[in-house]
This record gives sequence, C-alpha cells and structure tokens, in this order.
Amino acid sequence: MSSPAFSLKKLHTFAIETGAEKVVYAETPQDILAAWRECHQRDLPFLLLGEGSNVLFLQAFSGIVVINRIKGITITESDEHWHLQAGAGENWHALVAYTLQQNIAGLENLALIPGCVGSSPIQNIGAYGIEIKDVCEWVDVLELESGQTHRLTAAECEFGYRDSIFKHRLQNGYAITRVGFSLPRQWQPVMSYGDLAKLDPTTVTPQQIFDSVCHMRRSKLPDPALTGNAGSFFKNPVVSAEQAKTLLATFPHAPHYPQSNGEVKLAAGWLIDQCQLKGYRIGGAAVHQQQALVLINAEEASAEDVVALAREIRQRVGQKFNVWLEPEVRFIGADGEKNAVEIIS
Repeated sequence: MSSPAFSLKKLHTFAIETGAEKVVYAETPQDILAAWRECHQRDLPFLLLGEGSNVLFLQAFSGIVVINRIKGITITESDEHWHLQAGAGENWHALVAYTLQQNIAGLENLALIPGCVGSSPIQNIGAYGIEIKDVCEWVDVLELESGQTHRLTAAECEFGYRDSIFKHRLQNGYAITRVGFSLPRQWQPVMSYGDLAKLDPTTVTPQQIFDSVCHMRRSKLPDPALTGNAGSFFKNPVVSAEQAKTLLATFPHAPHYPQSNGEVKLAAGWLIDQCQLKGYRIGGAAVHQQQALVLINAEEASAEDVVALAREIRQRVGQKFNVWLEPEVRFIGADGEKNAVEIIS
C-alpha cells in the first residue's frame, strides 16, 4: 500500500504521526453505515473513533477511520430521577459541565475525563469512586451488518472494571450511537478518594466536587493539547486477597482498595513510582514526572518508543511486586485492534 492519504496525528491524543487510507466524519448513524459498507465493498478494515483519547496507533491504518460526531442532548425527569440522553459524539467533559449548569448532579466525579460520550461505556470509565455502570441506563448500538439499532440495558452491557461487552462480543461490527443516563434527584455525594475526602459532607455541593476533581486532574495530568498522551496507560491491577496480603507484608504503605468480591485493587501509578520510573524515557516517549501512570509523547515519539517504554515498565513492576500490569489504552494495528498485553509481554 502506498503511504496513507490522511494524517491521524490530530485525531488521537497521543499525537503520534501516523495515517489512514481515508477519514470520514459521521454526524448520523447513516454516515457510519455508509463508511462501513464502503469498507465491505473495498475489503478495507473499519475503525470507529471518538476523540482518540484512549488509543495507540502501532502503524498506519490501512482502512477507513470514522470519527463519531453524532450530537444532541435531551433531559427528561421522573419522580426520582433525571434521565439524560446524549449523542455518542458529544464531548464527555462538556456533558458533565452541562448537567451541572442544568442543576443536575451525579456526573461531577467524572469531570475532565478526555473523550466522547460513546467511548464511556466501552471502557466503563471511572474516577474518584464513580464508574459509568453506576449512572448508565441504556446504550443504543447500531448493528452495522443489518443497519438496525438495538437498545441495551446497563445490565446487558456486562460492565466490569474498565471492561464491557463492547470490548468482547460487541467489539466488531457494532457502533455506539447514543447513551442514556439515570441520575437520582436525591443527590448523594461520593467523596472517598483524594482531596474529596477533605470536603465537608454536610455542606458540599456538586459544583465543589466538580471543581475539586478538575483541580486534582489538572495538577497531576498533562493536557493532551500541549503534551501528547492517552491518560492512564495501565489499568489499576486487581489481585486476590492472598496476593494482596503477601504484597502488603513487604510494602505496608501500598495503596489498596478492597473490592466487593473479595479481591483487592492496587494503584498502578504507585507501583510504577516505586520503581523510580517517573521521567524515565525511551526515545521520544517518557513517563510523566507528576503521574507515573501516564506515558507521554515527550518529543516526536514513535509507536515503537511507547511500546518499548510500556514493556520496560511492565517488566520492572512485575519483577519488584509480582504484579503484571495490563494496558488500559487500546493498541491499533494496520487492520484493527491488537492484544495489548501480548504486544508488551
């Protein structure tokens, strides 16, 4: 194949120079279907992106990249809940801010997470004690083969930690077009993490939580508009209670969060930091100085630089703690998504 006709550098937040055969901006489900059918006719791979905030392109994409820009926000209410509907192409943080402007609370802990609404259920995004599974009511999914739209309930989305049915059975051949959220009118603040625990639960407002979350994220996370990155590169590992007990016997100050199923979630950023890797660099890729969980495009990094850096981090953490990190970021090859763990193992 000749060199790609369309640059993807400005369409993904790692801002690595790469390209695609063609880029399509989709403002309707029909636009997505048309691009899918063109891929089918031309025997090309198909990739749907929102704002490209959670992907690493390993090489140029040999097919059509569709940028989901389906917009629209509507709000209805019932006795106990606000019901929010948003197009998959809406900016996530803008939606969070908009709900607060409408005096609707419940999404404030998820402020400043980069990306689009349509990406939020795929990863079951979460921060500061809240995940999408806690607020999602339904997801509209376009089946590309038939052109039909199906509405999945939150239970049917099979949400797990940074996981959902959209990373498995509905990963290929489906496109999220709209997401519905249910937010209780009787607001209960979630203040268990970070600086939120310092706020007064008797007087705290949704806006104060929003402002505190924004401050925490801005103080330790690089702005993708200035420094290429994909946010948290690794998932926080979840280990058995027995493994956590062994680790805590040696490292008693390790942050750990017991889960409802008896397992224990560890802080990947802390594990990386204990390996003295902040600022560590391979080629143009580096570990961020303020937050070890974030890998950055420090200076014209290549995908190979990022992969080599991720592999080195995984090995060092594994050797020190016997905990093996898995990327949260999706790895995209020339013809589609690849197994990120296999690539950095």
